[in-house]
Amino acid sequence: MQTTIHFYKYQGTGNDFVLIDDRNENFDIQNQELVARLCHRRFGIGADGLMLLRKSTDTDFRMVYFNADGRQSSMCGNGGRCIVAFARHLGLIGSNTTFEAIDGLHEAQVTEENGELVVSLKMNDVVEIERTKGGYFLNTGSPHFVQSVTNIRNYPVVDEGKKIRYGTPYVEKGGTNVNFVDVINENEIFVRTYERGVEDETYSCGTGVTAAAICRVLENPTNDHHRRIRIQTLGGQLGVSIEQKDLQQNIFTNIYLKGTATLVFEGTITMNA
Repeated sequence: MQTTIHFYKYQGTGNDFVLIDDRNENFDIQNQELVARLCHRRFGIGADGLMLLRKSTDTDFRMVYFNADGRQSSMCGNGGRCIVAFARHLGLIGSNTTFEAIDGLHEAQVTEENGELVVSLKMNDVVEIERTKGGYFLNTGSPHFVQSVTNIRNYPVVDEGKKIRYGTPYVEKGGTNVNFVDVINENEIFVRTYERGVEDETYSCGTGVTAAAICRVLENPTNDHHRRIRIQTLGGQLGVSIEQKDLQQNIFTNIYLKGTATLVFEGTITMNA
């Protein structure tokens, strides 16, 4: 049996996604093999993940996210920004939106800057940060380990990322994403990420750079409750603004992930269901 799917391909700083307008809920979310084939870079469209835009009773839409391995997954920050741009393309929203994701409700604002669509996505508050051997562990919608390194452009991200992702104690918890961070200056860092579910380095990871930015604030405290960290990734520039409620406590709120979200192309693909 064959199935024909109309899709859109989006990217946010090189983190790329297949997006499907599934407001009629025709897509079989249990078909992990189909999702994985659609995301395959040799035998499908090619992407780090796939998202369905579905109806929501309480918000503008619902985001259903799958990793490239076909499994439904936790929150994806760049994916969230791209699905907001997609909803704008479909005419479902204007400059502001609230949508539903697996980790709860998210707000976002859409602007145009220098001819590009820019999405600022509000992330969930972060109240628990664990200092671990070699770095930090925290959840920004997805679990992330953050470690400082030097000479990041030549760092063996995949080899070292695999060791941590499948190592103790994370393998017993379903694994973790792994971020390597090199400081550029007080408010700017370079981040490279090994993503679980993709099982490779991605050009960018929204929840990952959010985690890295929070850790940078912890490592470089100031008297300013409101901080903005610039992040360089392999796929481009992102920004994370953060409010630290109490400088003596690790409570972070009003966290916004900001960057471009771009429609690459749209098309139709026919595959064996």
